[in-house]
Amino acid sequence: AETAAKAGPGVEEPEPVTEPVAGHARDRVLTPPVLAAENRRRLLEGTHDDPHAHLGAHLTPDGALCFRTLRPHAYGVTVLALDGKLRAELRDEGDGFFAGQLTAPDGEIPAYELLVQYGEQPGENDARVLDAYALPPALGSFDLRLIREGRHEHLWRALGARTMTHCGVTGTRFTVWAPNARGVRVAGDFNEWDGTASPMRFLSSSGVWELFLPGVGDGTVYKFEVVRDDGSRVLHADPMARAAELPPANGSVVHTSTHRWRDGDWLDRRGAGKPHSAPVSLYELHLPSWRPGLTYRELAEQLPAYVRDLGFTHVELMPCAEHPFGGSWGYQVTGFFAPTARLGGPDDFKYLIDALHRAGIGVIMDWAPAHFPKDEWALARFDSASLYENPGPPRGGQPGRETQEFDFGRPEVRNFLVANAVYWCEEFHVDGLRVDAVGSMLRPGHSRSSTERGPESVDGVGNPDAVSLLQEMNAAVHRRCPGVITAAEECTTWDGVTRATNHQGESGFGGLGFSFKWNTEWMQDSLGYAAREPAHRPYHHEQLSFSMAHAYAESYILPVPHDEVGHGRGSLVSKMPGDWWEQRATHRAYLGFMWAHPGKQLLFMGQEFAQGTEWSQERGPDWWLLDPSYEGEADHRGVRDLVRDLNAEYMRSAALWQQDTDPAGFSWIEDGSSVTGAAAGENVFAFLRFDADGGPLLAVSNFSSVPLHGHRLGVPRAGTCWREVLNTDDLRYGGSGVHNSAPLPADHAPAHGRPASVAPTLPALATVWLRPEAQAR
Repeated sequence: AETAAKAGPGVEEPEPVTEPVAGHARDRVLTPPVLAAENRRRLLEGTHDDPHAHLGAHLTPDGALCFRTLRPHAYGVTVLALDGKLRAELRDEGDGFFAGQLTAPDGEIPAYELLVQYGEQPGENDARVLDAYALPPALGSFDLRLIREGRHEHLWRALGARTMTHCGVTGTRFTVWAPNARGVRVAGDFNEWDGTASPMRFLSSSGVWELFLPGVGDGTVYKFEVVRDDGSRVLHADPMARAAELPPANGSVVHTSTHRWRDGDWLDRRGAGKPHSAPVSLYELHLPSWRPGLTYRELAEQLPAYVRDLGFTHVELMPCAEHPFGGSWGYQVTGFFAPTARLGGPDDFKYLIDALHRAGIGVIMDWAPAHFPKDEWALARFDSASLYENPGPPRGGQPGRETQEFDFGRPEVRNFLVANAVYWCEEFHVDGLRVDAVGSMLRPGHSRSSTERGPESVDGVGNPDAVSLLQEMNAAVHRRCPGVITAAEECTTWDGVTRATNHQGESGFGGLGFSFKWNTEWMQDSLGYAAREPAHRPYHHEQLSFSMAHAYAESYILPVPHDEVGHGRGSLVSKMPGDWWEQRATHRAYLGFMWAHPGKQLLFMGQEFAQGTEWSQERGPDWWLLDPSYEGEADHRGVRDLVRDLNAEYMRSAALWQQDTDPAGFSWIEDGSSVTGAAAGENVFAFLRFDADGGPLLAVSNFSSVPLHGHRLGVPRAGTCWREVLNTDDLRYGGSGVHNSAPLPADHAPAHGRPASVAPTLPALATVWLRPEAQAR
């Protein structure tokens, strides 16, 4: 009667039948209890939340042993006990269900496997498999609790596809967060992309679905077949996949790392370092186009040597996480935990980072948590109208982009992003994250019209959920990964981006906890100044001097990034006015000014040798400009030699970095603010930088088109001689060769409010660095 009730009205329980099994007459298979119609339907449709309750092996109340399996396309299924004591051919119940009931040996469920017959004749295309539905969950209650509370900082170890040995069985545990789904199944190349036989179980209130599949291992391509809350179904890539197929394919790939790191000494030094008072010079690049066609491992043979030769301390990599559209440059991410397969696998990417570390070069990676693409095979509409995405307008999408904004207020989504930041730092040993589009996260309406903005943007208060996410991310990364830095691309006036979270500024939210902020205002002003004709520059002197009015409000990086040399904006040298010689001269003078200015500097690839065309991800840098067979090669080689010397002198001069965040490390000599001074008419900027012991370096930029002889500049004291240690007009760099060959005595002639002065020659369109002779090398 109980069985009939489960089967539904009008269904009668059949009479038990015994049948001998060939070779094992003692194993009598009885007709099992009928599977209730509702459960049968839900299992076939993939909407059952507990398939393990009906599939696998179960002891009945009267001590019988019931087997049931769902094997579409099979001709027959036989149960084989691993100890050889049982062999039972299951009955075909139709629609891929096979079941049987027999006496339980010793009153227990034995360890068993299934012999699945896929051919019409026994032995033809047979497969021996362990039954996934004979095993308990492979995810513990503590993990589930942390996931539910949004506090699992190692989330990638709990969710996704993870190879393991579970209950003595090797295979892969598949787990996915989909709290609104009516059902989830695993489909992949191991089951011909038919997930019917692989339904997952729902684990309590955590929102997690789980299935351990014996025998499935590394290299398996898979997706999750999700039945959404509205009944629609879609194959989604795994949000936590460690690896992905090569685009345009978009399947997830089971991956277990075998890379053995060799950068222990680097990590020890990094952990003991203090980046604000250390030299940081960043070379930004787009890995797929730096040397088009090279893999991660091939890049490891070339990139570290090139960057080390030029003297940069770090590389900053544009986003390396998987993305479907190469033209997005990686900023529209679909695989947040998978390095792009365009250049190799995850271990190949680790090999590249390892090689850079062993060459003494840090690795900063761009991270894009503000938004994600609307592709439905990825995160969009994962199990409902909104899971990862912010559900309400107008913040639900990024203006001008086919992307969605994350729901920063949902604990599980915030956990996803925080754990992702930790993941790249811990699993891939990256030394920092540059966070993209922080401004749009903090003030979602700042790039929208007034009719599109939400109330949080109109009144200027900001997005408290985004603030919480960024604070939590910075706290987690800095706590778990000593020495790692975070940098914000933040172009609004938000106060306290690089302050501690207990800092109370104008925003009222406290500091965000970043290590550095990109000084985009400096970038726009300084490039705007440099792009003007020399005759017009005196009227716009504040574009270079104003940056010091707020230089210590935050800890800054001075960027000349990819955005400024793409999007139709032209290369750095092409922004400069005049003929080719004047353009290169101004380019060199600008770099000299930038390297001496307080803040860490960042330069995008190709600009280190004055590439004339803007960057294209299809073509990459114009390396042919450095080919000795090219007639103008010396022009470009000279600029690259200057960048190498700028970095070398920068590393030697603690005054240029030791007090970057301390006003005591900087003092203007000429900034164009004096109406009686000559600087405003001659485009001269001069300032002193000081190291922690007071040792000075004098940086002077002459942005006029004529040289200035005997230009007097105030210095701290008389009785010293100042030697030129760098001159961007040097003949080796392609300049005119005007320089100060002899030491310059500091006499007692007061100037610029100082008791002594020197009178160097300042070449046209050039920057000169000088130091007291005792310190010069």
